[in-house]
Amino acid sequence: MAKIHGGQVIARALVAEGVDTVFALTGGHIISILDGCVQEGIRVVDVRHEQAAAHAAEAHSRLTGKLGVAVVTAGPGVTDAMTGVANAFYSNTPMLLIGGRHLKRQELMGGLQEMDHPRMFHSITAWAGTAWETNRLADHVAHAARAAFAGRGGPVFLDIPMDVGLDMVEEAEVHWPSDYRSNQPRMAGPESLDRIIGELSRSTRPVLFAGGGFDPSGAAALQEIAERLHAPVYVNSRARGCLPYGHRLLGNHSRSAAFAGADLVLGLGVDWDFRTGYGRKINPDAIVIQIDADPAKVGWNRPAHIGIEADPAAVIGQLAGVADRLQGDPVWADEIRALEAARQAELEEQATNNASPVMPQRFGRDVSEFFGTDSIVSVDGGDIVSTTARWLQISNPGHVLDPGPFGTLGTGAPFAIAAKIAFPERRVGIVFGDGGFGFNAMEYDTMIRHGLPIIGVMGNDGVWSNIKTFHRAFYPDRLVATDLGVQRYDRMVEGLGGYGEFVTDPGEIIPALERAEASGLPALINVHLAETVRMSSNYSQ
Repeated sequence: MAKIHGGQVIARALVAEGVDTVFALTGGHIISILDGCVQEGIRVVDVRHEQAAAHAAEAHSRLTGKLGVAVVTAGPGVTDAMTGVANAFYSNTPMLLIGGRHLKRQELMGGLQEMDHPRMFHSITAWAGTAWETNRLADHVAHAARAAFAGRGGPVFLDIPMDVGLDMVEEAEVHWPSDYRSNQPRMAGPESLDRIIGELSRSTRPVLFAGGGFDPSGAAALQEIAERLHAPVYVNSRARGCLPYGHRLLGNHSRSAAFAGADLVLGLGVDWDFRTGYGRKINPDAIVIQIDADPAKVGWNRPAHIGIEADPAAVIGQLAGVADRLQGDPVWADEIRALEAARQAELEEQATNNASPVMPQRFGRDVSEFFGTDSIVSVDGGDIVSTTARWLQISNPGHVLDPGPFGTLGTGAPFAIAAKIAFPERRVGIVFGDGGFGFNAMEYDTMIRHGLPIIGVMGNDGVWSNIKTFHRAFYPDRLVATDLGVQRYDRMVEGLGGYGEFVTDPGEIIPALERAEASGLPALINVHLAETVRMSSNYSQ
């Protein structure tokens, strides 16, 4: 039997897990792992910053359902990736960060970039550890994958000493695990299911809300139950797109009013956090049913009258299987629909504004019209992303890639890179704020080197708008570090070999995006926005 090196063992274990792509930034400590990936047929997408590698691995997992993997070198390579891991942790995304580590035989001797990495990751991973033996590397990959997919899912970290990766081992000495993690969704028991059906049957004003813990595989069942109950539906995070754009029950502007008037709220993988007003906007007399794969989320900030630890997508599928037992009244849905229509009419009127610089609602409407229903769109910013998100028409589950509750800037480019790698035939776009663009702007070089024609569009008002609003509320006479100036970021992209335009006329937004797509190059359309003053901030909720 032939000998193989540790990097090949890791790569072969990743292939067994279904991994076909890793995102990496090269370094001496990980050369055996990258070599192993090439030998085992895994695509290596090299990026310009380790944070981007981790973000891309998260997006790859969210889009494909497979384990997303990033590989980074020791010391600063690992620490650079920590923000991406933290983002995946708060978004409940299964992903694996593999880090290089100093030589095992130089432990505690002050070797190059010597660091005990796992200790840093314990609060932001489902598991973190070190593999000390070459013949057990496949076991460690299997253990990491098992932890990553447990419960809602989350990131894991494994570091590999350089000599463990380089050492040779007989293939026969390697234990190759199989069938090592759960492959059946956890469902509600018969008694729990009957209780849910009973409450839904008695409800006259139900609301369905699917969040970051809802697997998009449950989209069809969610729509079926909503239509049977005539229940308004609200979605956020990875659940966006579970109902198609324009569906009569899909709410966009009316969630607070629906919560206040509801007599029942069915929460499917939701977080009662700052994005949802901590659950306090729900009618205090409403029945709350909460289903989550993570029991720690059930009853968090808002009591759950029926709280079930189960896979929300699986349970909504169970309900769809007995949908004939459910029947609702359209009157409630019609009331909410009227509120939606009134608010949408207000926004439509604002979006007709032909002013230059461009007004945010006009930007959001036109950008969303261009991307349509079938694109994959990564969003990276604050105010302009919040505005545009209300216009986006994306109708495929999981195809709006937002950073989730951690609110990380810099996800836009790496998320889009992962999307274009996973779905090369799809139109992939990024909606940037000018602040968010600055974090991983050099990933345009990655797009160009790998031939990924991603279409970026920036709402550029030259300020940190959300922070300026917040700062103005407290210290109106001393605004510090709030202004960036309207810069020609499009020229940066052009300088790297991409396509760029600067737009000041709102009538040119869609034509410029069409020219960007026709170029066949990674592109950035830089739209000069009017600076607007907001009177509230997420910090005050």
